[in-house]
Parts: sequence; C-alpha cells; structure tokens
Amino acid sequence: MKKLIVRILIGVVVLVVIGVLAVHFFLDGAIKKGVETLGPSLVQVEVKLDSVSLSLLSGSGKLKGLVVGNPQGFKTPSAISVGLASLAVQPGSIFSPKVVVRSITLEAPEITVEGGFHGSNLGKILDNLKASSGGEDKPASAAKQEKAGKKLQVDEFVVTGGKVHVSFAGLAGKSATLALPEIRLKDLGTGPEGITPAELTRQVLSAVLSRAIEVSSGAVTDLGKQATGLAKDAAQSAVDSAGKAAAKGIGDLFKKSK
Repeated sequence: MKKLIVRILIGVVVLVVIGVLAVHFFLDGAIKKGVETLGPSLVQVEVKLDSVSLSLLSGSGKLKGLVVGNPQGFKTPSAISVGLASLAVQPGSIFSPKVVVRSITLEAPEITVEGGFHGSNLGKILDNLKASSGGEDKPASAAKQEKAGKKLQVDEFVVTGGKVHVSFAGLAGKSATLALPEIRLKDLGTGPEGITPAELTRQVLSAVLSRAIEVSSGAVTDLGKQATGLAKDAAQSAVDSAGKAAAKGIGDLFKKSK
C-alpha cells in the first residue's frame, strides 16, 4: 500500500512538472507568435523575434533578437534591432484577464535612421503606425479582436543604452552614430480596463521612433554642413585644377609659337 501511494505521488509530481513545462513552452511560443503577428500588422514591415523565455515561478523573462525591418525602398538591413530585452511579470496575473508586467527593459537597441529626398524609414514606419491606430478607420474585426483579447498593465517600460545610426542620401556618404537618451514610460494600462498589446506597441514605438528622429535631426544638419563644405572644397579644387590646366595649355601654346 505504501509503495502504491509513493508511486501515485511520484506520478502526480511528474504530471505537475509536465504541465508547468507545457504551459511554459506554450507561453513562450505564444509571446513569440504574438510579436511576429501583431508587429507587422501595425508597422507594415517585417518583425522577427529569435526567442522568448519566461519563468512561471519568478515571473522574470528574456526576449532575444528582436528586429524591426525597413519599409520598401530603404537599403539598410533594419530600422530597429534589440539583442536583449528583459521583463518582470507578476506571476499570479499570467492567467488572469489582465497580465501585470512590472517592468520591460530594452537593452542597447540599435536604431537606424535612413533617409533621402522622399523622407526617412522611421518617418514611414510612424506613418504606418498612425494609420493602423484606428479611430474610425480601424476595421471592425480588428477592434473586436483587440477588445476580446487579454489586457496588459505595464508599470515601467525602459529603453536604455541605445544608439542611433544616421545615414542620409546626398550627404557625400557621411554618416553618424549618436547616443539615444534613456526613455522611460510609466503606468501604462494601470486602469481597470488595462491596455491592449496593440496600444502598448503603438505607445512604445511612437516614443522610441520620435526620440530617434529628434536625435538624428541635429546630426543631419551637421552632416549637411560638412557635406556642403566638402562640395565647396571639391568645386574649388576643380576650379583650381582647371585654371592650372588652362594656364599650362596657354603656356604650351606660346612655347609652340616661338
């Protein structure tokens, strides 16, 4: 009898472990799928996430290899790449209608601002984001899906250690890399209704892209001045070379006429 009870207990423990692991892998896969499905629908560019790991016991998690692509017509590989993002979730809220996220931190994101005479990649992504934000133009099916889905509360969202790479056409091939100031958003979805994943994505991306564009605008002005200086130097050099060539030609002509 004792052996039977021990076997039953062992069996129960094994089932619990299997259940926890199954939920763990399901959640990881669901988060990855959610990012790669929701992202493109909002920004109209490819969004990829390498992996997700979330501990049900501690509520801590990691997201690795997040990449937001570029709109068509832009040459750089991506608009945003994040090697590592960490999050802390209130474990007991995972299965409730509103998941409480204590913090999300994007560590050392790389943001590329590529532009030309027809605007920038980040500007285009922001336009796509605004177009998908809704209001009266949002499809009823999308609004219904958001309303029915799980809600979020994010106490703090931090972007730290970021860099902005600036590359604009017409600047004599010049580029610049600048530090992105820390971005800190607080109390997102703290009301009873929470916030939808789509709305959270909109708020965060809008803040990050707007700040990156703000940072890059000064760099573009400086690079433009440098490019203008280079153009003037090149033009002066061409004039000098032409003058020397002309003078040499006239000198040769006089030599021949003697």
